[in-house]
Amino acid sequence: MIADGFPWLTTIIMLPLVASILIPVLPDKDGKLVRWYALGVAIADFILMCYAFWQHYDANNATFQLVEKYAWLPQLGLSWAVSVDGISAPLVLLAGLVTTLSIFAAWQVNLKPRLFYFLMLLLYSAQIGVFVAQDLLLFFIMWELELVPVYLLVSIWGGQKRRYAATKFLLYTAAASIFILIAGLGMALYGDNTTFDIVELGAKNYPLALELWLYAGLLIAFGVKLAIFPLHTWLPDAHGEASAPVSMLLAGVLLKMGGYGLIRLNLELLSDAHVYFAPLLATLGVINIIYGALNSFAQTNMKRRLAYSSISHMGFVLLGIASFTDVGVSGAMLQMLSHGLIAAVLFFLAGVTYDRTHTMAMASMGGIGQVMPKVFALFTAGAMASLALPGMSGFVSELQVFVGITTSDIYSSTFCTVMVFLAAVGVILTPIYLLSMLRQVFYGTGAELTCDINNASLENQEDEGTVCFGTDCLLPSEAVYRDAQPREIFIAACFLVLIIGFGFYPKLATQMYDVKTVAVNTQVRQSYIQFAQANPQIYAKGLFAPQIAQPETAPVFGIIK
Repeated sequence: MIADGFPWLTTIIMLPLVASILIPVLPDKDGKLVRWYALGVAIADFILMCYAFWQHYDANNATFQLVEKYAWLPQLGLSWAVSVDGISAPLVLLAGLVTTLSIFAAWQVNLKPRLFYFLMLLLYSAQIGVFVAQDLLLFFIMWELELVPVYLLVSIWGGQKRRYAATKFLLYTAAASIFILIAGLGMALYGDNTTFDIVELGAKNYPLALELWLYAGLLIAFGVKLAIFPLHTWLPDAHGEASAPVSMLLAGVLLKMGGYGLIRLNLELLSDAHVYFAPLLATLGVINIIYGALNSFAQTNMKRRLAYSSISHMGFVLLGIASFTDVGVSGAMLQMLSHGLIAAVLFFLAGVTYDRTHTMAMASMGGIGQVMPKVFALFTAGAMASLALPGMSGFVSELQVFVGITTSDIYSSTFCTVMVFLAAVGVILTPIYLLSMLRQVFYGTGAELTCDINNASLENQEDEGTVCFGTDCLLPSEAVYRDAQPREIFIAACFLVLIIGFGFYPKLATQMYDVKTVAVNTQVRQSYIQFAQANPQIYAKGLFAPQIAQPETAPVFGIIK
């Protein structure tokens, strides 16, 4: 029996990294062995994290757990410090699941397969490292490490404009990362003791002016990753050019790093500054919701439409974070988990469709539902989840955010009404652009065919449903485009089962983090009460009118201020 002191998190991080180093020496000529090897490593790591959390993680404990701390570079104050709590544990599991299924989705990669799977396993380690790092400098290193494999995965295995999209992604995220380093150094060097430990940083009392600057810098850094308007423009380009497995990771995991950073650092460490920035976050969230939805209408490329849909859905994360309510913050967490699953399955199915049609132009796909009914059924289920159909996880998470902002006793009723109304407009727009996408892709729009039917046997077969794929026109009965295969059905089903499970029984997800999110929100509310009592005019301009709540006793949790 393994002792309780076993370094679970270090093993979970290092397993994919060490395994990736062995890929160049594998005796493999055609790439078949290396893909089985990478999949086996990913599955083993996912099983390991599931076992570790099942046996050693207590959801009723709001403090950091599975703590491992080793001196690394003591001269710089850098230590290998990793741990999990209610905020990080569910996101670690999400990253493990999405990455494992992404590797399985990349089964047909035949261009430099060794390099591809090496980068996928390296990215696996970096993602987990970001979510479990308890040392802020280690967090920054892991944050930077994941940029390299993503850049290479997009620039080598992407579309025609892959190098432009990859370079734009790298420039945006690398430039924004500088703010994490600067803010981290500012927090570490302030006060009598120099430390990068997140728990110790949370115990420091920063001057409000410094805290506001730190919050602003981190908001920019995490805003780029979360694709907050106007820092979002890298995302549609990256999704439009990336291969399906990479898009699954971009939407399913990498966007969530931004939301995780906002909760972990901005809310938990800089709760005083959050009091001032919360109305801005709520406003940006509503802008994201409407702006992303409206831009989706203008997209003729399927993956770009889904990319703008992701931007829209991330607005609910911002709205929940800014709500000052337990249910709102919980909804933001559930929205990240829900969207991670929904976006991953939609981008996967977009890749399945591209494998058959060799185009992402929706106007060139009209009618493929006749020859790919299984893909159509799976795509429809994913789209229903994305538009927040009751019974799906998206409905529960968005409902929690709506209830959170509606019942907030911090903002004025006017502000809450405006926010809810504008967010509801986005909810109404979502089914319109998603159902429109389904209609164009699987039913056709009545547009003229983009190809010539030269085969005499097909010229008079319009009534039998001639299908046009770009330049190839075929009868459904003669189409060479295969329907979803067992491997593809299995991958999609893994996502859809969880999406439906969270929709009917949200406690499957919320029980992992509710204690922690309540503790974080209690701390934020205490900061608000403190500042509002000292400055009653804090929100008294325009739409904001404070309602001072009675002081509450903050529960003990990981970071105490």
